[in-house]
Amino acid sequence: MNTSTRPATQSGYFYPAEPQDLRGLLDRQLVAASPSNSSQRCPKMLLVPHAGYVYSGEVAAAAFACLRRWRKQIERVVLLGPAHRVPVRGLAAPTVGAFETPLGRIPLDLEVMAGLKDLPQVEWLDLPHAQEHSLEVQLPFLQSVLGDGFELLPLLVGGAGPAQVAEVLERVWGGDETLILISSDLSHFLTYGEAQARDQVTVERILHFATDLSGEEACGAAPLNGALAVAARHGLQARLLRQRNSGDIQGGDHRRVVGYASIVFEAAPVAGDLLEGEQMRSNDQGLGKLLLAVARQTIAHRLGVGLGLPSLPALDDDAHPALARPGASFVSLHDAQGHLRGCVGSLQARRPLIEDVRANAIAAAFCDRRFAPLQAEEWPGLQVEVSLLGAAEPMRVQSEAEAVAALRPGVDGLILAWQGRQATLLPQVWEQCPQPAQFLAALKHKAGLPPDFWAADLRLSRYQVRCFKQLAHADGVAS
Repeated sequence: MNTSTRPATQSGYFYPAEPQDLRGLLDRQLVAASPSNSSQRCPKMLLVPHAGYVYSGEVAAAAFACLRRWRKQIERVVLLGPAHRVPVRGLAAPTVGAFETPLGRIPLDLEVMAGLKDLPQVEWLDLPHAQEHSLEVQLPFLQSVLGDGFELLPLLVGGAGPAQVAEVLERVWGGDETLILISSDLSHFLTYGEAQARDQVTVERILHFATDLSGEEACGAAPLNGALAVAARHGLQARLLRQRNSGDIQGGDHRRVVGYASIVFEAAPVAGDLLEGEQMRSNDQGLGKLLLAVARQTIAHRLGVGLGLPSLPALDDDAHPALARPGASFVSLHDAQGHLRGCVGSLQARRPLIEDVRANAIAAAFCDRRFAPLQAEEWPGLQVEVSLLGAAEPMRVQSEAEAVAALRPGVDGLILAWQGRQATLLPQVWEQCPQPAQFLAALKHKAGLPPDFWAADLRLSRYQVRCFKQLAHADGVAS
């Protein structure tokens, strides 16, 4: 290998060429990223988009912001992306000694790269890298959050299959000092609505560690499939940070859009993390009262019956820090006899928790297609329940028998995903379906599948909830 430098070729096109302008844009986009994206454990892998910063920069920033607190720990970044301009047979590694951006020079980890020389799928070619943007656009973000204390291992992926990519990643996986960064956009050139629908399915497949993604779903499908195989093998957990498309920017064209998502992959919590979580839940009662009050006030206001309800306190970080952080919730309503009257929720934390509860309260009361919209005369007996969802954990099962054996009655909520279909049952449903086989059959029925259905590509994920209940006009909270 030589010690020459690959210069920046996309500055002035995908991102500003002047260092001062570039730093200013990066600072603004990183500051706008939610502070709750910060991880309790060092992120192991990130999925980030690679369009021009004006289109996908805010989505990418949501992922890179996770790295701020770990800048002294991350020493190496393994960066994989698709080859757009020059065909690549397998994976292309450069022969230069550094990559350059307007913010400075990033040295390559030549020692670790040399450990790939015996792999037949790795070619040593500079031409595919020369004008490629999928890797270059990630570099200024990395320099902004990690400083100059890391080395880079850049690889372009062409015709390599998941097993070939996975073999390379296993060689360089390392520990917390190594970050795996996968560069990929989602769908291309669909209408705004079509892109939203397709990208939602794609994101769910990624969160469930699919390894058969197509180029129509993600332009970086080749590196992503292999990376997801390794991430699942190492027991990582996936968390969606932000999702949008090019039509979401001001003045964006809704006729032909490109989809973007940022996802972080982290190690499962260890005992110390769980202890910290228990300490954080010590004030759950206060949070539960606030969320129940938010749900009830929101519904009452829409019904025009809330004049007698007490005013809510200021709903900001002083009321409870969780309110402003992204959260996933379900709002369930029951009538005076205890019969279900509506239940709508979110499986992914995509907006502040308080906004999520408000939106789901309205949807449960007036938009659940199983029930007629709530009427004012039902208000006096209405019972409200708010469930906060924890992170979903993919279940590594190969058969229905394995799934039934692994389920924890009364504990697990369950998500089923299969070829665009998705359904979930909250842990509360165990009261009606106490046996795991019953519970799974009910979930399949909800997804529109027969009770004996099973397929190799059916995916299950489980999660836990913190549930807060309030009877009509009651002051207490049951959790």
